[in-house]
Amino acid sequence: MCTSPDPRDRRRRCGAYVTASDGAALLVDTPPELRLACLEYGISKVDAVALTHAHMDHIAAFDDVRRFNTINGEKVPCAPGDPLYRGLPYRIIGKPLVCHAMGETIEQMHRIFPYIGTEGGKNGLYRPMVEFSDAASFSVGSMEVERLKVEHGFPCCGYLFSEGSHRIAYISDCHELPDETIVRVKGVDVMVLNCLRERQHPTHLSLERALGYLDLIAPKRAYLVHMCHDLTHEDWLARLVGTNVEPAYDGLVLNIGDKP
Repeated sequence: MCTSPDPRDRRRRCGAYVTASDGAALLVDTPPELRLACLEYGISKVDAVALTHAHMDHIAAFDDVRRFNTINGEKVPCAPGDPLYRGLPYRIIGKPLVCHAMGETIEQMHRIFPYIGTEGGKNGLYRPMVEFSDAASFSVGSMEVERLKVEHGFPCCGYLFSEGSHRIAYISDCHELPDETIVRVKGVDVMVLNCLRERQHPTHLSLERALGYLDLIAPKRAYLVHMCHDLTHEDWLARLVGTNVEPAYDGLVLNIGDKP
């Protein structure tokens, strides 16, 4: 896939960017190519972060959230005598981001990134400023977010995003969905679901199992994510003919409700 001429076969590691109708923006996971994706797709606003789990393909670029600490920060006057003077009449006091995650994931993040805290550092914003929250439900602007239980063989979760009558469910990694999660996401506008490949896998859904869960969930439309390199985008489309399911691709934009 890495050498395919079809741009839909260019598969960076899995993440999502979810915006509410009031403009509030949530970043879901911080995969290794986060910085490149933000530059390519013009992502310059992040109000909060949510993590599904602490596998490196989903958190390796967590350090890059510090840029959003700066963007969301406050400019204060800075004169030549100030120790932080860098030739500009101001310096920026960064604003911490709230990062929502399971308690187990938060513990793992502190072990992997032991320098994470709410302070940016004495000599500038050289490390992420983060306040962790393990709340099972929370809001980001006008959008409500609920954590979803999944089985991945490792502490992991998905998320349900709701605003008004509109709902999107996002589950990027799992090999099994508990009954309670199926009930919570039944009939959603959009179901984004992990599907690694056609062959079975111990910690990810196969195509057969993913379609089986989608039959139970009955979403208005569904997208498969986290595919490996066994099949091209066109191969996936051929296998999904006659369904309301499509393979996702890097840069895919979904609009729900009345938001343009």
